[in-house]
Amino acid sequence: MADYYLVITSWPDLAGARVQARNWLEKKLAANINIMPEMQSTYQWQGKIRTGNEHQMLIKTSADRVDALEREIRRIHPYAVAEILRIAIDSGNPDYLDWISHSTR
Repeated sequence: MADYYLVITSWPDLAGARVQARNWLEKKLAANINIMPEMQSTYQWQGKIRTGNEHQMLIKTSADRVDALEREIRRIHPYAVAEILRIAIDSGNPDYLDWISHSTR
C-alpha cells in the first residue's frame, strides 16, 4: 500500500468545485487540490453519447485519509456515478510528501 495518493474527480461547475475543495481541506481529507480550467467531456451514459462541461480536480492526500475522502466524494457528488480514480504515489519530493502527511493529520 502506498503512503500517498492522487485522487482524480470531476465537478460540473467551478463554484461547486471550489466549495468542495475548501471543505475537504478543512476536514484534512486532502493537502492540496488543483481545480483545472473548464473542459468538455464526451462520454457514454445510459446508451447515448453525451457531452458536457466540467472541471477536473486533482487531490493529493495520504493513505490514512484516502478512504474517508472517497466516501465524502461519493456522499456529496452531484453525479449519479462520480469519477473517482485513486493513483498511488510511489515517489516524489520527500519534503512535499512529508507536507502531505502533516496537512492531513
